[in-house]
Amino acid sequence: MYAVEVRDHIMIAHSFRGDLFGPAQALHGATFVVDAAFMSPRLTEDGVVVDIGKAHEVLKGILSPLAYRNLDDLPEFSGRNTTTEVLCKHIFDGIAQAVRAGTFGAAAPSRLRITLHESHVARAWFEDDIAP
Repeated sequence: MYAVEVRDHIMIAHSFRGDLFGPAQALHGATFVVDAAFMSPRLTEDGVVVDIGKAHEVLKGILSPLAYRNLDDLPEFSGRNTTTEVLCKHIFDGIAQAVRAGTFGAAAPSRLRITLHESHVARAWFEDDIAP
């Protein structure tokens, strides 16, 4: 399996509901380093999984509406805790949609992993096949 991974980051604000979250129930900020790994068993005729520049552009486009925002105010997260895991899936869905829409041209990665690093000691990810 071949893979290409690109990285960006977002700074957000949010709060959580539920005793599990203790002090994080109050509004607080977070900075996430975001990795998107595009995977394919085959390379294109040009010898790539995806164009790295295009991959970074797509990731940045999905993160941009979240950056410097209070996620509690965004309709797509209404009634949900915006945990790291939930954000991983949200980003995955956006990139998978771009792949299915042909944004990467002849490149058609078959699998995607989104990793959000909360700090130097904690991270979460969502990984799955990209359904056609």
